[in-house]
Amino acid sequence: MTYTAEKPPLAESSEALRARIPGWGADLNPKDRPSVPREKFDPGLSGAGWDFPERQVERWPRERSIEHAILPPVFGTSCPPRGVSGAMRRLAYRRYSEARAAHWLLLLAADRVDVAESRVRSALRGHPDPVLPTGLRSELTHRGLGSRLRQGRTDVVHQPLDALVQAAPWVLGGLAVYGLARAARRRSSARRS
Repeated sequence: MTYTAEKPPLAESSEALRARIPGWGADLNPKDRPSVPREKFDPGLSGAGWDFPERQVERWPRERSIEHAILPPVFGTSCPPRGVSGAMRRLAYRRYSEARAAHWLLLLAADRVDVAESRVRSALRGHPDPVLPTGLRSELTHRGLGSRLRQGRTDVVHQPLDALVQAAPWVLGGLAVYGLARAARRRSSARRS
């Protein structure tokens, strides 16, 4: 069983694996293994005072990979899944194996959506900060320009793109709000006429 000192049973016998996979079991002979004099399997040497660790309390449903039968005894709780990004993470864990690219691509996309959600949340709360993620403040206070102009930096080529990548969502969002406000004003003036 997972998370215990017991060794899980092999799916196939050693002879069947050796016949099917060339070179399998090359290190089974203790004479061929350099770590044998120091290697001992003794679960009592781990220092743990338990056979199975005490389970952490689950405050909300946690994502669990389809490869695992149970959740690990301890898991992170700092970023609970929420919103669209949380739904994307749940889809990645419940639908796709960790061996599939779709699983990881969905998790990457969920991270990007989470960033967008947090920016929208901060804007709705009245505290949008388009400057802080760019690092512009530290550029001005910690000799940023001097460090950027030094020789030997590998990121010099993409530095002009950094400003575009950080500013483009704010510019596009502002243009969208402006367009919506202008369309609403046109509709209201058309109704009055």
